[in-house]
Amino acid sequence: MSLERSVIRILAVAGLSLSVLSACSSGGGDAAASDDPNVALRPLIAQWSKDIEATHSACSAKVEGKGCQDFQVTCKAEHAVGAADAQRGVTAQVIAAMTFAGRNPDGSTGKSGSSFALFSKAADGWTRGEAMPVNLQTCAPV
Repeated sequence: MSLERSVIRILAVAGLSLSVLSACSSGGGDAAASDDPNVALRPLIAQWSKDIEATHSACSAKVEGKGCQDFQVTCKAEHAVGAADAQRGVTAQVIAAMTFAGRNPDGSTGKSGSSFALFSKAADGWTRGEAMPVNLQTCAPV
């Protein structure tokens, strides 16, 4: 194989690699985020994890100011809007489950926990309320 062909192949592979990487960059993620029908819940979910850390017993031991770690929303699912909620102006509901782990005083992973929330959308935006426990993977009632 000639030197010229080798250089062309190397440049082609490099160009393809850059194309693949750019598709995975934050720019590509923004387009995917706009496809998420529940993107407006992100700030509420972030606040939910802060509230859990401030109040849940698994988060009581603080290490460097943090009481819990590994917050993960394990499921989000549409929830049927009941008649009473619809009369109050609720147009959509999403149930979600979040898991997390406490921290031991030595910094190691401590007690695990989970929390459940019902997000309701009305004319003034989304709000978060308490929810009964659900299956952590499917959000189906337990």
